[in-house]
Amino acid sequence: MNSAPSKTNLLGLDHEGLVAFCAALGEKKFRATQLYRWIHQRGVADFEAMSDLAKSLRAKLAECAYIQALPVLTERASRDGTIKWLFDVGEGNAVEAVFIPEKDRATLCISSQAGCAIGCRFCSTGHQGFSRNLTAAEIVAQLWYAEHELRRRHKTSERQISNVVMMGMGEPLQNFGQLVPALRTMLDDNGYGLSRRRVTVSTSGIVPMMDRLAQQVPVALAVSLHAPQDPLRDSLVPLNKKYPLAELMAACRRYLQYAPRDFITFEYCMLAGVNDQPEHAQALLDLLNTDGLGVGWCKLNLIPFNPFPDSGLVCSTPHDVQAFAKVLLDAGVVVTVRKTRGDDIDAACGQLAGEVKDRTRAVVRMQRKRDAVPL
Repeated sequence: MNSAPSKTNLLGLDHEGLVAFCAALGEKKFRATQLYRWIHQRGVADFEAMSDLAKSLRAKLAECAYIQALPVLTERASRDGTIKWLFDVGEGNAVEAVFIPEKDRATLCISSQAGCAIGCRFCSTGHQGFSRNLTAAEIVAQLWYAEHELRRRHKTSERQISNVVMMGMGEPLQNFGQLVPALRTMLDDNGYGLSRRRVTVSTSGIVPMMDRLAQQVPVALAVSLHAPQDPLRDSLVPLNKKYPLAELMAACRRYLQYAPRDFITFEYCMLAGVNDQPEHAQALLDLLNTDGLGVGWCKLNLIPFNPFPDSGLVCSTPHDVQAFAKVLLDAGVVVTVRKTRGDDIDAACGQLAGEVKDRTRAVVRMQRKRDAVPL
């Protein structure tokens, strides 16, 4: 994002932050609210076009601030209507966002990091390696661009994105300091006005940050579970070695006290012969009912594995997925099998890395090492 270092990209400020920014310029709170609406509700990036702002304020803003989206490197559209954007975040890094239209909603899947440090076996982003956290401006810029670009294309001022899921590249809770102001902008009535029920943060289970999220911005929560027992989850989700299942389940219970919904969503990637057998389903029931309070506090989202090169994993058969689901359904668990969207453009769950792979600094470093090996 090319701009003078002394200038601030206002996309990264939540309403409170923008109020403080304007106060430093000698402006009152209502001016910050006007500016916030111009940016997020109207999608205007040119201060001179903000007609109800005083000329003096516009001049001040031009000197110390700017509004800039991320450069779009590529856009790919799926036959099912899904759109995937690849955004340039500088220094050889890129991130992806995916727009998923459905009959009753339109969801944007947003990235929080360039790459990911968690290293889940079934996720291509994890195999890519970690480069850096995104700034709040870079997180919000994905929504800002998608919302207002879709309005422009459809020639409407009506809202185009009804739901946001932090399920793109990266572990959101490892970037907590930048995530929180971005979430507040999504929720603010002067920003995008999304309800807490319509904004979901997905985490692999960073327990202390789950507690902080509950206290500060308790949006809907999805937990990447993928295994019902510690030894198996240790191998699939390495973070489990630090925050094992007993700690994770306790954190989920605590989160329910603040959550906008009366349930937590657990995501479970179906891997043939690894975690998809009836005994795994029974162990999962035992895990969810550890405290004897039943299974009504959660929902299970079964996710077909989306293959990528060198993963060494295979998607469960439809028969095994249905058999697994039946064990859970018969016990009273609410279960959905995620419909794969955008798989023809590598935009499905776990696939967000294909176009990005060669842009990460981690890959660049490895390439340099290979190039340095003498023949």
